[in-house]
Amino acid sequence: MTGKRFFVSFSALAGTTAFLYLLGHVFSIPWLMFSFAFFNHAGEFSVSAGSFVPLLIGLAASLLAEIIYVRKQRRHPV
Repeated sequence: MTGKRFFVSFSALAGTTAFLYLLGHVFSIPWLMFSFAFFNHAGEFSVSAGSFVPLLIGLAASLLAEIIYVRKQRRHPV
């Protein structure tokens, strides 16, 4: 994987995920919000995490961006 290809994929993943988490917190949409809780009461252990839906959507956007980038590179090589 080339540097530009990685940058396109990673920026699509990070941008989409951050945007969706931001929308979730601004508009209080529970399935788009990330929340983390850790409880340790006298030796008991508990971990809770929030929604991973924005991350999955970000992965799909990353895959789509990479596919589009590769197709453009094949049509117009630099």
